[in-house]
Amino acid sequence: MNIQSRSQKSPRTDEEVIRSCGLFRGLDDTQRAVLTSMAVRKRFKQGTPIFVQEEACPGLFVVDHGLVRVFRLAPNGQQHVLHLCGPGQTFAEVAAIGGFALPACADAAQPAGCVMIPTDRLQQELALNHQLCRQLLTGMAFWVRHFVQLLEDIALRDAMGRVTRLLYDSPCDASGRIQLPGAKKDLANHLNLTSETFSRVLRRLAEQGVIEFDQDRSVHVIDAQQLEQLSGQSQNTDQ
Repeated sequence: MNIQSRSQKSPRTDEEVIRSCGLFRGLDDTQRAVLTSMAVRKRFKQGTPIFVQEEACPGLFVVDHGLVRVFRLAPNGQQHVLHLCGPGQTFAEVAAIGGFALPACADAAQPAGCVMIPTDRLQQELALNHQLCRQLLTGMAFWVRHFVQLLEDIALRDAMGRVTRLLYDSPCDASGRIQLPGAKKDLANHLNLTSETFSRVLRRLAEQGVIEFDQDRSVHVIDAQQLEQLSGQSQNTDQ
């Protein structure tokens, strides 16, 4: 499991936020400095819309703190959660780099702070800086691999496998406590499960002694080894 401290230095500099971003893992110090020079700080209160799908993309966002919900809105008003983006993660990156309209909406699921790299400045730099283009391809390759893995999980894993994979991949503190990265209904929607099925799987894990619930909505992992096994080898069929 990915053990992390919940405390973070605050505030982080723009360069620290960009350095923490997985999308930019292939960039050297020179190219990170280029992006840092473009950075604009954005802060959003909980529930604040950040952008709406089909609008022009304002920029590439890197989350510094908080949680951002990215979702696709259907013509009938139904929502499907595509990402729940926490610190170090990006959103609107494809639209900003590709220069096309936003394919989804975003709002602040929690009070959030982001570093934004404006689309116009990013596009200008990409047109001139071939080294930046080449190095960004590395980060984009990891980004694509992540979403292929997510699609595989939805298509090939049952409910137990999806939920345990989510828990196993979530950061926890040294005592094994995980703060669920978002509301249960959003997490369930993201995993293509109903809220009832998501809650039922959590209850089953608690009954099996794998996890227990704390009063602050966090999940305490009791048996990390069993959680790891379930996240990789679950064959249950709880749909």
